[in-house]
Amino acid sequence: MICRNCGVDMVAGAAFCPSCGKPADVTSGPSPDANSSLSATGLQPNIAALLCYLAGFLTGIFFLAVEPYKSDRFVRFHAFQSIFLSIAWFVVYVALGVFLTILPGPLWHLGWVIRSLFELAFFLLWVLLMYKAYNNEQFKLPAIGDLAAKQARSGAALG
Repeated sequence: MICRNCGVDMVAGAAFCPSCGKPADVTSGPSPDANSSLSATGLQPNIAALLCYLAGFLTGIFFLAVEPYKSDRFVRFHAFQSIFLSIAWFVVYVALGVFLTILPGPLWHLGWVIRSLFELAFFLLWVLLMYKAYNNEQFKLPAIGDLAAKQARSGAALG
């Protein structure tokens, strides 16, 4: 659970943020500033966070550049995590492609199976991240999630 006011990670079920002392959002509904974004654009922050993953880095960059989402830490976290995950996936995909081209003929089928398993794992991770974002959860991936949280707190946005 993340504090909507200061962006600090909170213990699940906490009544107040340990950093800023503001009451926790126990209803899991939109935050007060989310209501203004809802009236202005029609999207709640959890829907915007889900959409950050829809087209990878493209939608991540979009939500970092569009008001009011570029100032919402929850949406910013998911946008940055989407961008970093897209970059990591691209690197893995290229590395697997290079690996497949240097495999001898008889092992090519094994390489194809490995590549298919990576693609399936990525798809399942993509669906999981969208599900977690929709449920107002800040699910951090190893390394990528910490980097995304740091960028979301820094306040540096596009546009």
